[in-house]
Amino acid sequence: MSIDTKLITQLREATGAGIGDCKEALEEAGSDLDKAVEILRKKGAVKAAKKSERATSEGVISFTKKGNKVAVAGLACETDFVSRNEDFIKTVDEFADKLMEIGEKDFKDWADEKIKNELIVKIGENLKLVASDIIEGDVVGVYLHSNKKVASVVVLSGGDEELAVDLAMQVTAMSPKYIKPEDVTSEEIEKEKEIYREQLKAEGKPEEMWEKIIPGKLNKYYQEVCLIKQAYIKEDKKSVEQLLKEKGENIEVVEFKRYQI
Repeated sequence: MSIDTKLITQLREATGAGIGDCKEALEEAGSDLDKAVEILRKKGAVKAAKKSERATSEGVISFTKKGNKVAVAGLACETDFVSRNEDFIKTVDEFADKLMEIGEKDFKDWADEKIKNELIVKIGENLKLVASDIIEGDVVGVYLHSNKKVASVVVLSGGDEELAVDLAMQVTAMSPKYIKPEDVTSEEIEKEKEIYREQLKAEGKPEEMWEKIIPGKLNKYYQEVCLIKQAYIKEDKKSVEQLLKEKGENIEVVEFKRYQI
């Protein structure tokens, strides 16, 4: 059977397999491209490595929640066109479901196999698993931005899920690094102080005033990087810390995680 060279080229581009393997697969498949891909997969001739160095700056994050447990999966791709495709979004939803079902350890092997031997060939782009977490606690809230590229999970001790979701939205929007000032490392604090000293020197402030000014600058820094010190995005006249106190006694943020593609 004579095989169109364009089909051979197309199959090579999709699979990374050699010319001979592609020609044989197309002959066996009667020039059916999809069947040829399946044949090459069964022979182990599909090579995902061809695309493995291409940049993956787009993608989708998805989550599945059951009770006080959340599974978060993120799959990066090359183009916004693919990330907006309904089948791709559905695939990432299935990843989150599978993660919840089989757990983190087994999921990574399953995901690697599916990405390399099925999805890269089917979609035609480099794909990378960029998130695979299971998070649980007393009260868990999760927020996924409308673009499906940024998501956050917050775990509370006390409070309710509505509050946890609001704080997950806060984390998504404001990207804090820490929960509270006490979590900031001493090395980071000293680095900030040194920056402030250089700034004050450049401004011509008297050196004996520096140590009186620096605490105020540190407080502003904490308002940027510490979740509980940030202005609450839904009511910016109050801090997250004030919000927690209003919602009830002994409510604490135990953990948060932020994901972004």
